[in-house]
Amino acid sequence: MAAGAAGGGAWGSAMSAQEFAAVTGAGFDPVGQVLGTAVFHLGYTGNWCAGAWSPGRGTDVSSSRWAPFADLVRAMYEARRRALGRAVAECRTLGADGVVGVRLRVGRFPSGGLEFTVLGTAVRARSAIRPARPFTSHLSGQDFARLLGGGWVPTGLAFGISVASRHDDFRTVRQTRWRAGNQEVDGYTELMTHARRDARAQLARDAAANGGDGVVVDEIDVRVGERECGQNSRDHIVEAVFVGTSVARFGRTATHTGPRPLTIMRLEREH
Repeated sequence: MAAGAAGGGAWGSAMSAQEFAAVTGAGFDPVGQVLGTAVFHLGYTGNWCAGAWSPGRGTDVSSSRWAPFADLVRAMYEARRRALGRAVAECRTLGADGVVGVRLRVGRFPSGGLEFTVLGTAVRARSAIRPARPFTSHLSGQDFARLLGGGWVPTGLAFGISVASRHDDFRTVRQTRWRAGNQEVDGYTELMTHARRDARAQLARDAAANGGDGVVVDEIDVRVGERECGQNSRDHIVEAVFVGTSVARFGRTATHTGPRPLTIMRLEREH
């Protein structure tokens, strides 16, 4: 589709009619559908028990240098960024300024591994001002137009990924016995909290690296699993993935460029 558009043929789009109307109304024209993909074999996931040799150590998060899943998370980032980078390369080929409506899909590859796919619509501004590099955004056409109307611009898709693990200790074993009654399991609460907090921190760093003042979150995916670790013991593992769009103000000012508020006039006669 990108090749056809670049050659002067009909352009493709992943937008609905409503999105098309909103984007063109905001001063942008779609120039083609763009696609980026990367197939990764994620074979190494850490082969030791989290905290098994350090009693009381608690939860390990992947952003720590020696965490069991640090290498896995680095590969998860790289896979997403390669797929996104290939979509951006198609965007540049089309002479576009950015990609809206980005959708990231992760699926099993039949021969093993995971396929990371990025799909979106490349758009070009009807303006002489061009961004230094193409932006990417998960926002729909309508939300993209609202963002611009409010004085903000998207700067790039941002990711926050964290894998946290916790080895069952005497506290979690005691609190999850069938006769323990109804109570909070402190270790599991800590595990979930650390995974989400670390993923949020990574998302903020990625947004800042894109030149954003903030980030609009699109997706929060949290998965919980466990694995056997030694005799009669387990590791509990939480994978938290945040996806969003980093945004910045026009010219780093707080000027509002959207519709002005209505002026209300009093109609009743004053006495």
